Formats: sequence, structure tokens, C-alpha cells
Amino acid sequence: MTREFSAGGVVVRQMRGRWWLAAIEPAGRSAARGKAVLALPKGLVDPGEKPEQTALREVQEETGLATTLVVKLGDIKYVYARSWAGGERVFKVVSFYLLRYESGKLGEIAPEMQVEVGGAEWIPLDDAPGRLAYKGEREIAAKALEYMRRNPNLRGPE
Repeated sequence: MTREFSAGGVVVRQMRGRWWLAAIEPAGRSAARGKAVLALPKGLVDPGEKPEQTALREVQEETGLATTLVVKLGDIKYVYARSWAGGERVFKVVSFYLLRYESGKLGEIAPEMQVEVGGAEWIPLDDAPGRLAYKGEREIAAKALEYMRRNPNLRGPE
């Protein structure tokens, strides 16, 4: 079985007195009943790159945001079958990091990234564990929410 290693970020930003999370809508993912499929930005760890670097890079590429690393939240692990390569099964590990927003406008991404990302939106961090499409990512969002409740003084640009 092939192994893949990816990393991604939970970007948080304080606006209007509450914490918000940057979620993406993967391109080509349609949802039932017109609801957006929301996910966390992530991607493959490049050769020679550390997962933390991957998380920062992927977040910037997929959201348009510059961020700062706060803490590792955890890993999710799963097996999937590739839709190419004869349905080869892949064991995947995705490391997620809590990232603090620094600058940028959500959704302003390079044209070549628009084949991967159909859109992006800020959602209340409190709502994220119930709104993200994938179980493992919902669990990571819950960890981010728990971290922010324990560390309410995490400061970032308003």
C-alpha cells in the first residue's frame, strides 16, 4: 500500500469579537441540497519540506492568507482508493496546525489554484466542528476550538 503525507492548517482570525476559521470549498465537489462542501486547506508535503512549512504554503496557496504557526493540533489517518492508477489504495496521514491570520484577503488565489479551490469563506470557529464536510477535519476543528478556549488571549490583527 502506498503512503502519502500531507499537512494543512486551521487558520483563525478574531473579527467582531469572536474567532473565525478559514474554510475552502474544493473545486468540483458538489454538495447535496445546495450546501457548500467546506474543508480545511491542505496538501502533499514536498520532498525536503517539513510538514509545518507545507501547512503554511498550502494555506497561502489555497486561501490567499499569510499566517503564523501557533501549535500542532494533531494528525488524521485514513485509507482511500485513487480514482486513477487502477484504484490503488493509499494510506494517508495529514498533520494539521493551528495558524494565526496575519494578512491577506480570503479567496484571492492564483488562477492555477482555482482548479483545486472553488471558493473560501470565514465561518465562526464555534460552528466549524459541525460545518466541515469531513469527519477527521471536524475533529481537528474541535481541537482548535478547545485550544482557543484554553488560550483566549491568542492575539492577531483585528
